[in-house]
Amino acid sequence: MPAQRDQLEVDVLIVGGGPAGLAAAIKLRQLAKERGKDDLAVMLIDKGGDIGSHGISGAVVDPKGLDELIPDWRETAPVEAPVGKDELWYLSSGGAKYAVPAFAMPPMMKNAGKFVSSLQKLTKWLGGIAEENGADVFAAFPGQELLWDGDRVIGVRVGDKGVDHAGNPKANYEPGPDLLAKVVILSEGVRGTLAKQAIGKLGLDEGRDPQVYAVGIKELWQCAPGKVDPGSVIHTMGHPLPNETFGGGFIYGMQNDVLDIGLVTGLDYMDPTTDPHDNFQKYKQHPAIAKMIEGGKLLRYGAKAIPEGGFFAMPRPYADGLLLTGDSGGFLNGMRLKGIHLAIKSGIMAAETAFDAIVADKADAEELSKFQTAFENSWAYDEMRMARNFHQGFKGGLFAGMMNAGMAVYTGGRGFGVIDHLHGEAGYAQMKKLSERAPRASESRANIDNVMTFDKLTDVFNSGTMHDEDQVPHLHVADTSICADRCTVEYGNPCQYFCPAKVYEPLFNKTGENGSTKVDGRLQINFSNCVHCKTCDIMDPYQIITWVPPQGGEGPVYTGM
Repeated sequence: MPAQRDQLEVDVLIVGGGPAGLAAAIKLRQLAKERGKDDLAVMLIDKGGDIGSHGISGAVVDPKGLDELIPDWRETAPVEAPVGKDELWYLSSGGAKYAVPAFAMPPMMKNAGKFVSSLQKLTKWLGGIAEENGADVFAAFPGQELLWDGDRVIGVRVGDKGVDHAGNPKANYEPGPDLLAKVVILSEGVRGTLAKQAIGKLGLDEGRDPQVYAVGIKELWQCAPGKVDPGSVIHTMGHPLPNETFGGGFIYGMQNDVLDIGLVTGLDYMDPTTDPHDNFQKYKQHPAIAKMIEGGKLLRYGAKAIPEGGFFAMPRPYADGLLLTGDSGGFLNGMRLKGIHLAIKSGIMAAETAFDAIVADKADAEELSKFQTAFENSWAYDEMRMARNFHQGFKGGLFAGMMNAGMAVYTGGRGFGVIDHLHGEAGYAQMKKLSERAPRASESRANIDNVMTFDKLTDVFNSGTMHDEDQVPHLHVADTSICADRCTVEYGNPCQYFCPAKVYEPLFNKTGENGSTKVDGRLQINFSNCVHCKTCDIMDPYQIITWVPPQGGEGPVYTGM
């Protein structure tokens, strides 16, 4: 390995080519042109092979953020259709469907004026606009670690290419460069590797509630001609999730008879055998859903974690040389099931803050704290604060959570009308040990027919995921002895269930005499299956799994997602 790496200096470095990062790049270059500073060097890097290839979301887009960033976006943006039909269903485990009457539809679930979209297509388009405005945009550049000067972020080291499984350079070895910047904007998405480093080192989450997550499992289906109404939006509650587990389904009509269908499972469930992928397969088997995809063909599969903790779980979004945006900063409204418009707004505010810091030649925490001030004076703050107690209300189950959300509309967001702050708890800590409750999710798994329902490996294939298997695994387990000696007995190795890509394969045997238990075997990590959802990093009950980016350009290819 070379002792000296290539270095490149820019004014602002943005990590992550999602809506937040791209909005920041576009806004920075807009400001540079407007204010006579066209030499402002803005670079954006992304771990995906192409900008947008790792982009996955529902998605119904609130246009508020795009209206502010690119006022004429409707003329060229690749959205699918304006929302037309807008429904909310409750699905029973017995196969019944109950549609909520239009007059009773919760206000936060109404989507008039919004647009059904593909996040992959939208971010690819935004990437082109960023380049047209003069930003340097580089795909296949994974940010591996932050560069520091004391407690000040001064840049990012890009991951190496061409390193074998033992860490030795291969013939095609390419050391990742060090990218130095006056301001680094982290827009990595949920549970970002660099954001996690910064939050841990600087204590940016001190005084905040723990972030709570969910995982969304999604497929695109090609349906028969005329069967899909573009712009149709259906959200569901109930089946297949038990009352105690947060989550729900979504079904969106795309162009060309493509149906966008998915299920969100809260990553604060109690049953260690809960399997979000299996939940999704059972979801498709409900008669109301099965009828919609009958005769169709699976086109694409993917999974992504979602930050659901809300307003009180947002980390401090600034430090010396650093800003946090988008999902990395917790900018998502769980009550409205939307985050793209908030991500764009966060990118705009970060760009304005960073630009002023560059002009003032002062990018310390005091100067960059203006990002927090801008947030507090924005519509994004009002929206996030209104939804501040949404997810926390579901601790008492589905109906308690819906009642809490309904009352929040009339009480300015207070939980159950009187409590200003319902405190959240880390999701992984909610998981019960096998000795504390009998697992139920494992009792009834979906029947896999490879027509409507699929196993995890088949779905991984349909995600387009590719990794070079001769590299250092990008899933780091700090101490695998814990997996054998404790997790097998205490939780039954829940990694085999919560991972939607069959990455974790516990090959343990339990034996025992006179009431004692002995475990031998190993944990097999099939890292090449990974769809980059981050669920393992989030939901491992011992918090010993760390997800880092693999070689640049690898992972899923979320075409149309």
